[in-house]
Amino acid sequence: MELITPAAEDNAPIPNLSLATVAALTPPDVEISFSDDLINPLDLNGDLKGVDLVGISCSTKTVLRAYQIAHAYRERGIPVVMGGIHPTALPDEVLEHCDAVVVGEAEKSWPRLIADFRRGNLERIYRQGDFTPPEEIPPARREIYRDKDYFPIDSLQATRGCPFLCEFCSVRRFFGGTYRYRPLDAVIAEASALRHKVIMFTDDNIVGHPRYSRQLLEALIPLRKWWVGQASLAGLEDEEKIKLMAKSGCKGLLIGFESISEKNIKASRKYQNRPADYLKIIRNLHRHGIAIWASFLFGLDHDDTGIFERTVRFAIEAKFFSVNFPILMPYPGTALYERLKEEGRLTDERWWLLEDQGARAPHFHPRGMTREELREGWAWTWREYYSYASILRRFQWEYPPTLVNKAIYFPFNLFQRRFVRKKILRGERLGWTKLPWRKRATS
Repeated sequence: MELITPAAEDNAPIPNLSLATVAALTPPDVEISFSDDLINPLDLNGDLKGVDLVGISCSTKTVLRAYQIAHAYRERGIPVVMGGIHPTALPDEVLEHCDAVVVGEAEKSWPRLIADFRRGNLERIYRQGDFTPPEEIPPARREIYRDKDYFPIDSLQATRGCPFLCEFCSVRRFFGGTYRYRPLDAVIAEASALRHKVIMFTDDNIVGHPRYSRQLLEALIPLRKWWVGQASLAGLEDEEKIKLMAKSGCKGLLIGFESISEKNIKASRKYQNRPADYLKIIRNLHRHGIAIWASFLFGLDHDDTGIFERTVRFAIEAKFFSVNFPILMPYPGTALYERLKEEGRLTDERWWLLEDQGARAPHFHPRGMTREELREGWAWTWREYYSYASILRRFQWEYPPTLVNKAIYFPFNLFQRRFVRKKILRGERLGWTKLPWRKRATS
């Protein structure tokens, strides 16, 4: 059996935990091979591996490539099954391109699929009736991928689910609306066995459950690992928690600030964010040596053409280690997608099937500006934030950085600058005469 991760241009070389978990659910007598299309792009016109079954895990961002891979194998008579966030949101669409779909989590349905396939009785849809009890989540089989292909980081999951109601997010539909947390001894045993010094927690909010997260942080201290993860601002209001995070080895957090506009935050139902508190939390994290990878969305309903300069000025003032600036994407299965569709604001209801989907974003009509203004402002923001002037100015931290953050700040930001220009913007042209924010935000 072949497990495949389709590539997206802006993916990072980090091991795919979802397929390592699927591998752990596969009977030990089943021979498994793994292909990462990002590391070694599949030649769909060449000789593909002669296997009995192919499993593909994909998101909306990678589903078009997943369909291309699936068709290549099926043309050779090899059955294909697909799972992941996009197949969960649109199983009927995905079934047009494969032999079976796994909807939602796979802990109960994947072993049943393998048993049915061995009997020659593969069903079209596999859907477990409820969310997986956390004690039944197995340790990932990381031996399916080669260490030399990836950053020296090990992925690990402690919790699943998210109780928040953010309009644009698809996590809740896939993992549920409450936190489920794995037994602490199982998580620590898995963490102890990991080869690398650095762990990346794939949880949507590593500090979401106050009691469990505190127990997890305390249990991590003796391991002397370094870790990064994703956290909600709602879990970062307690400075004692931040101190414990730093003591447990936390070196950086990905935080979805989403917008500096209170109106946008409320309209998006991201009630756990309060822009008035942003700088206080940021400074507390920096005081304890925790770097921040921030994320801000552009195209929300209360954005106007001034949002780009205001956001860049804030991000430079906050001295974020790094920032991601995506255009708002109406992912299928989200409340945002349904609202924009009802309002007649989608430019293409199945934008993920466009060959040049990135170049044609935004895939909706924004309220406070034109589509062209949104794209131009988005491109300007990326270039401005990763300008040499911005990189130098952000290095002037209010609090002494940790040795780790200080050592990697310039290499990472210079790499990110190059990546942005080559992979994200790809020669994006700006109508400078039309832009109202021509004065540099770093001046």
